[in-house]
Amino acid sequence: MIKGKGNTADKKAQQDTITTASGLKYIITEHGRGVMPEKEALVSVHYTGRLTNDTIFDSSYKRKKPFSFTLGKGQVIKGWDEGISYLHQGDKARLIIPPELAYGKRSKPNIPANSTLIFDVELVKVQNPIKIEPYNTKGKDTITTESGLQYIIVSKGSPKNSKAQKGDIVTVDYTGYFKNGKIFDSSIKRRKPFRTIVGEGRVIRGWDEGLQLMRAGDKYRFIIPYHLAYGQRKRGGIPAKSDLIFDIEMLKVRKMIKVEAFDTKGKDTITTKSGLKIIKVKTTKGQQTSKGKNVSVHYTGYLSNGEMFDSSVKRDEPIHFPVGVRKVIKGWDEALLMMRKGEKYRLIIPPALAYGAKGAAGVIPPNATLIFDIELLDIK
Repeated sequence: MIKGKGNTADKKAQQDTITTASGLKYIITEHGRGVMPEKEALVSVHYTGRLTNDTIFDSSYKRKKPFSFTLGKGQVIKGWDEGISYLHQGDKARLIIPPELAYGKRSKPNIPANSTLIFDVELVKVQNPIKIEPYNTKGKDTITTESGLQYIIVSKGSPKNSKAQKGDIVTVDYTGYFKNGKIFDSSIKRRKPFRTIVGEGRVIRGWDEGLQLMRAGDKYRFIIPYHLAYGQRKRGGIPAKSDLIFDIEMLKVRKMIKVEAFDTKGKDTITTKSGLKIIKVKTTKGQQTSKGKNVSVHYTGYLSNGEMFDSSVKRDEPIHFPVGVRKVIKGWDEALLMMRKGEKYRLIIPPALAYGAKGAAGVIPPNATLIFDIELLDIK
């Protein structure tokens, strides 16, 4: 970190200041020994941002969490995309970014328009893009099902592994290609395997059919005609009527978790001023929530007729969000601010505290009273 004007380190850093063709200035203040990021590398950066009058306007150190982004994709200001590309993992540097490479004539909170910005940065981690090789299907048979789905068995896992069935939770790695060989999506590239429930329409029809042919450890290529993919609709960067190719590895198959509704027999129902009804199924002396805290929650949602419409328990996939800042429906925010870690509540939420007259996503009717069994797993 560079200090006052008379500091020896500052004088040396001034001698080592590099000015690029764009007008960006950068100074390496401490050298690391790691790799340099390539285009589209996922990088994690600790930083402190200052104005030229030395006023700090932002700092990841204060949050105790580095900032992560994909390099060269326009997710950050131009000066960052350029400046971070010159560093090695472990390097510390000062970036002096002119307005045209920052926010230009736009003002931001605590940043006036036409501001030159100074960032002291540390490149904490570099994950360069993974090079994806299409499956080698040479000499392997292509099988066509009655629906028109085509698949090629590239390699098989253990025959002892159970085949995926409707309702199973599966975890896969995949890469999707157009017929010209261009990749349009890849969980491998994101370094994040994809999890879904088979046979419930959560994925395209070709996937729902094809996944039920596979066991854990299998690698298949699916050639999916457009009527089993996105049909005549355009989907993101996928044109209408696109036949798609997927290389898929089945990583894990797990049976669906059976969801049991909370037992509320003999327990009191509390009604708040807002009209929210709460039944405390389990209470603890754990940590109390507060506004802005990040919480981890398991839930199951029911309509007033008892029909389940969603469940994180069923998916074994808790949700995470900051409480009390309108990231969830009002009834949830109100109830969670009353809860402690480890507690279980049943919530009976009137429409005004849920999705109101609009309903939601074709699953929740207009003016629906909703019932949620929620468990507060963790608070951070």
